[in-house]
Amino acid sequence: MKKTFLMASACLVLAACVTQTGGRDPMAGVGSSLTVERFLQAANAQDLDGMARAFGTPGGPIIDTGSTFGCTFKKIGSWFRICDACVSYQEVELRMYTISEILRHQDYRIVSESAVPGRVDRTIRIGVDLVRVGGRVAADVGFLVIRAGGDGSWLIQEIDLGKVTG
Repeated sequence: MKKTFLMASACLVLAACVTQTGGRDPMAGVGSSLTVERFLQAANAQDLDGMARAFGTPGGPIIDTGSTFGCTFKKIGSWFRICDACVSYQEVELRMYTISEILRHQDYRIVSESAVPGRVDRTIRIGVDLVRVGGRVAADVGFLVIRAGGDGSWLIQEIDLGKVTG
């Protein structure tokens, strides 16, 4: 009995330690690139809601601010650095508005795509050349795109806005 329990425990531990090293997901680039394209189109149209649905963390889009009850637990968790506190809808709207003003463009072209090593969550860096109003080009603006939540959708987690403003 004791030996069976030890064997079962060892199998569970080993199963939990397995890592998947398979090949590259061919749809990863398509989904992540489409997310960047949708975000840029929404930014130009100042569709702040659309932008907020394409921007977020592995937990989901930034617009999903959560219920009052859930946010209370998130706030307490943020004190212990277990999770981030909820962001109000007004704050999300202001962030998206600011990003849309910075990313305003006449045209864009996706110029690169590469996996970002060393991240906990699957992350792809999409490089975009933005043709700004007046013809100035912001070259290779980086968009870090991650897999989100249980549905496997792609969300933009980070944008190198310094390449646009600098």
